[in-house]
Amino acid sequence: MDTRTVAVVGASGYSGLELTRIVARHPGLRLASVYSDRWADESAGSRLPLPAQAAALRYLPQAQAPALSADVAFLATPAEVSLALGPALHARGVAVVDLSGAFRLHDPAAYPTWYGFEHTAVPLLAQARYGLPELDRAALRGATFVTNPGCYATAIALALAPLVRSGLAAREGIAVSAMSGVSGAGRKASEDYSFCEVDEDLRAYRIGRHQHVPEIEQTVARFAGGVGPISFTPHLVPLRRGILATCALRAAPGATAAALRDALEKAYGSEPFVRIMNPDRVAVKDVARTNRCHMGATLDERTGLVIAVSAIDNLVKGAAGQAVQAFNATQGWDETLGLDLPGGQA
Repeated sequence: MDTRTVAVVGASGYSGLELTRIVARHPGLRLASVYSDRWADESAGSRLPLPAQAAALRYLPQAQAPALSADVAFLATPAEVSLALGPALHARGVAVVDLSGAFRLHDPAAYPTWYGFEHTAVPLLAQARYGLPELDRAALRGATFVTNPGCYATAIALALAPLVRSGLAAREGIAVSAMSGVSGAGRKASEDYSFCEVDEDLRAYRIGRHQHVPEIEQTVARFAGGVGPISFTPHLVPLRRGILATCALRAAPGATAAALRDALEKAYGSEPFVRIMNPDRVAVKDVARTNRCHMGATLDERTGLVIAVSAIDNLVKGAAGQAVQAFNATQGWDETLGLDLPGGQA
């Protein structure tokens, strides 16, 4: 295996920290540089317990990132930053894995509505490959620009796509309620996310207008053959990390608890990071600090609804771990490389 050099841009954010940890211990990657305005000129080892070579690196100002020297750049940056930096690096021959939403949506006209900016790198939208290996591994092989899925989109699309594709659940009338830990909001100072505001509280937010809505619909439609509008209600819960998504779909003829489980097993039975189980057993604590997705589905016979539940760690399978898994796939490597993370409870 040839070693690839890596730069992590936005290395002091929650996803950037996870990336730094994972890359520093990956057998096929060598951490070459880390960029953060917050920690500029500090050593990486002063912030994270890292192997000696990585620990000796010093954080560089983000303004220097356009001139970085590496085989691949992981961008843990806001969408507007990635929109400018990603194309510039790619044009210089640097492979890019972007963890923001800057290149997730196929339709450039959707960006002003959902992300608040006009897309200025439209040609690259067609080249960017969606980094969800469980649904589209073949398209990742050889890719040089990967757009990493959103955390909510990962948990939800993985659960929905096989059920809709199987014909056991209707494409119309899907409603999803999902809960996320506070780290999903990013590492920023805000009264809304302070301890006193989130502790012992639970609240919905951005109902019907979360930026992952079009991504969820786009992904499910692409891998299930079509889907109607999806109602999505995210919730903030007083946890550091983790997402639990509960999806309600209208049952189609032939839907049974056994058939639903079979559909998920058929889709993911050989996947190293997906575990199918009784939906009552799906829990955030079991996937915390891992790249796993646990899921299950059953039929609520009284209401005629299919209920699917999935859980991921928003910072690993929902961000940094998935980014590394996708990059592994671009290289034709074993996707589990660097991701044997000893978190979780089961």
